[in-house]
Amino acid sequence: MNVQRRELCAAGAATLLLSACASPGSSEACAAAAELAGNGKLRAAINLGNPILASRGADGELRGVSVDLAREAARRLGVSIELVAFNAAGKVVEAIKDKQVDLAFVAIDPLRGADTDYTAPYVIIEGAYLVRNDSPLQRNEDVDRTGRRIVVGRGSAYDLYLTREIRSATLVRAPTSPAVTDMFLADQLDVAAGVRQQLEADARRVGGVRLLPGRFMVIEQAMGVPKGRVAAQRWLSGFVEEMKASGFVAEALRRHGIEGALVAPPRQAPPR
Repeated sequence: MNVQRRELCAAGAATLLLSACASPGSSEACAAAAELAGNGKLRAAINLGNPILASRGADGELRGVSVDLAREAARRLGVSIELVAFNAAGKVVEAIKDKQVDLAFVAIDPLRGADTDYTAPYVIIEGAYLVRNDSPLQRNEDVDRTGRRIVVGRGSAYDLYLTREIRSATLVRAPTSPAVTDMFLADQLDVAAGVRQQLEADARRVGGVRLLPGRFMVIEQAMGVPKGRVAAQRWLSGFVEEMKASGFVAEALRRHGIEGALVAPPRQAPPR
């Protein structure tokens, strides 16, 4: 029975890959499908730690712009999809590194580039700081001072960026980005750092806090694959550009009620 099941799975995988190879632009699609779904399904990592990208509804279903993009990519390639949910970006990055997933939606960062090949960004979002209403801090430039403690989600794009940029303040790491504000309050820390929309939602939830004006970083969210999957990265790069140009990304953001995120501009052609 186990042998028969394996044979059926192998036959199913072959049928799915043949459907990709029969589509327009079949050569590139076939090569991408082979790299992304060689075992018969495309395993897409969904980061629930960033509410801009994805969330889980009351019915338990995953939804969001990254979910929509993953499903559309699988549809176009003619392969089945498995959505693999993670509660933190750092765990997504580890899954890519260990090749536990075939596709992920993560912020572009040079450190992550050692294990991940990216498309151009599809969405741009802002990193912001949150403080108590009675905090003396008024500007982003005031945060990096000796004695101040900034809490950030472990392994997030904000963590990686601040680890490089902070010179005097101390970074404190919460287990996940959604846990940042609660840890900020419980441990009497000075500043919470994270995606603006998450912090705005937290401010409404807990009260007595405010965001500093402006942003301390711009985060470029892209699709990524394990290092070395050249055909997959090339096909997905074209796919992302089409999804931006067609309005697919903008419509997904509207449909899921996401405000403040911007569709990334088209990739600039390399100079000749």
